[in-house]
Amino acid sequence: MEHISAPELAAWINDPERPTPLLLDVREPWEHQTCHIAGSQLVPMNTIPGRFSELDEEQPVVCICHHGGRSMQVAAFLERQGFTKVINLSGGVHAWAAQVDPSMPTY
Repeated sequence: MEHISAPELAAWINDPERPTPLLLDVREPWEHQTCHIAGSQLVPMNTIPGRFSELDEEQPVVCICHHGGRSMQVAAFLERQGFTKVINLSGGVHAWAAQVDPSMPTY
């Protein structure tokens, strides 16, 4: 599995030359309501086994959680299901708030 830092992900999202990845937020709904990266899709971790077939295996998937632990577990699960373009956001939304968007609420 690959890992990406918050600043690297921000640069990727803002690069018109690169295809936009699926930003897969695996936190709970209340966490997503508190703060999230714009454009992220909420699919809570406990629903991934029943919903991963909804994802495009050809699109890069960046897994996101609060600090990077749950998203790493989801990324590993997706790789076991045959996904080859799976990336974990190191440090999660906490790192995004600290390194990219200081106006983002934290918890």
